[in-house]
Amino acid sequence: MEKSYSSLTVLFEPPFWVGIFELTYKGCYTACKVTFGAEPTDPQIYEFILKSFSSLEFSPSIKAEEHGDKRINPKRLRREINRRQHVFQRSTKSQQALSLMHREKKEEAKRRNKQLRNEEKERIYELKKQKRKAKHRGYAK
Repeated sequence: MEKSYSSLTVLFEPPFWVGIFELTYKGCYTACKVTFGAEPTDPQIYEFILKSFSSLEFSPSIKAEEHGDKRINPKRLRREINRRQHVFQRSTKSQQALSLMHREKKEEAKRRNKQLRNEEKERIYELKKQKRKAKHRGYAK
């Protein structure tokens, strides 16, 4: 049976509040960064998850380590959560995934801009060609 794990970490990256969604499914890890702006309340986060989770753009997947099925004592889990709330460092996996997504978006924008430049050059060339042809036929001003 395949298990999936997900987490949302909300942190303050001056000047905005940011949420990092992390998903692990079938041995693959993906992450997504969302900027909230002002500090979101719990109901706002819940509403965001219900309405916008399906439209989030997650990073390309990278191989994830296996989670153990080890059951953690609830008190120990609570202490661990409190400890993480006071000192947060973004996980290395999420940094890797987000930087990979950033690089891919940057490369896609480069390709798109290059294509637009080439199409514009081609259009200008065609106009010049038509103008030369018209001049040669004696239609030009």
